[in-house]
Amino acid sequence: MISPIMNTYKRLPVAFSHGKGISIYDTDGNAYLDALCGLAVTGLGHAHPAVTEAVSEQIGKVNHTSNLYQIPNQQELATRLAAVSGMDSCFFGNSGAEANEAAIKLARLYGHNKGIDLPTVIVTEGSFHGRTMATLSATGNRAIHQGFEPLLKGFARAPYNDVAAIREIGKNNSDVVAVLVEPVTGEGGIVIPDSNYLTELRELCDQNGWLLMLDEIQTGNGRTGKYFAYQHTNILPDVVTTAKGLANGLPIGVCMARGDAATTLKAGNHGSTYGGNPLVCAAALAVMDTIEKDHLIERAAELGERMLEGFNAELGGASYIKDIRGYGLMIGIELTEPCAELVSLALATGLLINVTAGSVIRLLPALIMSDDEADEIVSRLSKLIKVYVGDDRSRPRV
Repeated sequence: MISPIMNTYKRLPVAFSHGKGISIYDTDGNAYLDALCGLAVTGLGHAHPAVTEAVSEQIGKVNHTSNLYQIPNQQELATRLAAVSGMDSCFFGNSGAEANEAAIKLARLYGHNKGIDLPTVIVTEGSFHGRTMATLSATGNRAIHQGFEPLLKGFARAPYNDVAAIREIGKNNSDVVAVLVEPVTGEGGIVIPDSNYLTELRELCDQNGWLLMLDEIQTGNGRTGKYFAYQHTNILPDVVTTAKGLANGLPIGVCMARGDAATTLKAGNHGSTYGGNPLVCAAALAVMDTIEKDHLIERAAELGERMLEGFNAELGGASYIKDIRGYGLMIGIELTEPCAELVSLALATGLLINVTAGSVIRLLPALIMSDDEADEIVSRLSKLIKVYVGDDRSRPRV
């Protein structure tokens, strides 16, 4: 019998009924520590009272009108995001893919306005920007491309963390108009570039009149210990996209821009039926308020350091560990062998994790964790890794 849901996901055998904080409970009442946050989405954890109150109040008033009309919550959110990001204006959609789609369209129109027939955006290997045709074409993962060719034209690909390669592409392609990169790769395996990477990209874009566009879908909203990851440097991009973590699970994405990029799109160039409606913007405003009030950006940096120290104490130097790395609460533990099986094994022990790039355990826990909860994640996962590939491998697997 064909399932009423298309078979586009390899779902784990569990369904969740409710959550509180970093704990989430399945339909049988079993508790799990959530070290994944729905892939960096529920940064305030589950059932956060500020978000619950804001959404409940707003849905009792009006949850949707249309972007044909003024939306006060959207105006307030745009003002707040512009202030915290250094950008001038915002376009709201429903997801990270839509935010990146808007950025790509903006770059193409920017290029056409300069008389370039095939505006080209430089992207990087190992990147992930979404699953629409444009964002799929921009993504640097051949497996995700498979079956959906031909990809869209207008993209040139360089290795990640390699400014020289991007410079060389620009020398040989006069159609380049923008560079689109992640400050830290998420799906690509929590790869953290050299500290001067974004600074050198900014200089290169300035020299050539290109837009520097940063995909902060996963790195934004406090996750790396700054509101946006580029704020660990002294640069400003021309375009920034973000989504995950912005409204703690309600569907929202935003493409922000400054300078000439902020005025490139005109009325009728782009749009979204649901983008930035009153309900999702109420949730996002509550998230921003809570991040500021509870100092969660600083907390993310502290918790990230604590967890890295814990993992290094438990696993550092082990022959089966290739690397332990992190940027705030984006943490990657790279094993020397593929470890996708760990996702199911962790689930069986009451822990939600993810494995990406084949051998990288990806942790994206909530910013609201206590020290004890962070330590418990470190303890449980370290024990599981040791059973799976390490010191206790002779013991039966869980």
